Amino acid sequence: MKHIVILTTGGTIAMRYDETAGGAVPALGGADFRAALADLPLAITVEEICNLPSAHFTLDTLWAIRQCAAAHAARPDIDGIVITHGTDVLEETAMLLDLTVEGDKPLVLTGAMRTASEPGYDGFANLAAAVRVAASDAARGLGALVVFNDTVHAARYVTKTHTQALDTFRSPGWGPLGRLDADGLHIAWRVARRTIPCSRLERRVELIKLAVGMEPDALRQAVARGLRGVVLEALGGGRVPPWWLPVIGQAVEGGVTVVIASRCPAGRVGDRYGYAGAQRDLRAMGCLPAGVLNGLKARIGLMVLLGAGLEGDALRAAWAQIAGASE
Repeated sequence: MKHIVILTTGGTIAMRYDETAGGAVPALGGADFRAALADLPLAITVEEICNLPSAHFTLDTLWAIRQCAAAHAARPDIDGIVITHGTDVLEETAMLLDLTVEGDKPLVLTGAMRTASEPGYDGFANLAAAVRVAASDAARGLGALVVFNDTVHAARYVTKTHTQALDTFRSPGWGPLGRLDADGLHIAWRVARRTIPCSRLERRVELIKLAVGMEPDALRQAVARGLRGVVLEALGGGRVPPWWLPVIGQAVEGGVTVVIASRCPAGRVGDRYGYAGAQRDLRAMGCLPAGVLNGLKARIGLMVLLGAGLEGDALRAAWAQIAGASE
């Protein structure tokens, strides 16, 4: 019998309406989740890390989840790991696990969009699906996965696309990795992954989103505060207004790693243009293209690489591997 560990961290999946609070608050615990899975022919262990809305998470919370998941992944008696999680920052935790937890055991994140007090509560259904995926041999070697509505997404591509819809988690431009049905897990395509030995996250990394007519004050201030890295969610395929170029150049020359992502929901960073501020200029200045990663994931990736002590050519080579489409 396969042994699955469920790590609970809170989120909507663990919430019920509380009259005193005037809204839903964390209420369900490990015993509630274990009882909901009583019919599954699996050995299931439940361990609580925290019981918080993910909007309250800090980088310390993410690292604690990572450490716990890595410890269980290293155990020979564990076949898969499921993490219940709030949806607000779930994709960032998934990215961290995908990059830093070694081995081929499934790491499956799930949650809910409706509380346990609402009609159509999706929490137990998502949890059961996630456990089935974690127990499937087909999920091995795929890194961190996100499972909602019987749909399986790769950590590299998945993002929350809607504030309230049940099918909020999607992989824009790529589609789901697989689906779960009555016959089991069906994987349509596979991802290759590289894990980075990392003992900490570099906290001094920020994300800045560009909009029409913006001045580069936020970047200038970030550099003045001593940041190690900055991810710019730039325009279109990764372009910036020409008046940003001098500030970006100063940042790179000052030792700040600058990653160029796109504010678009899908598509790789890159273009064919020759005007000022296009990809040609940014790459010549030493900026790193985010490739297939959105800004949120690029920030986590840069925190991992800088936290691992990588710099120079080693950093650029590692970045190219985690940011590219390597299927």
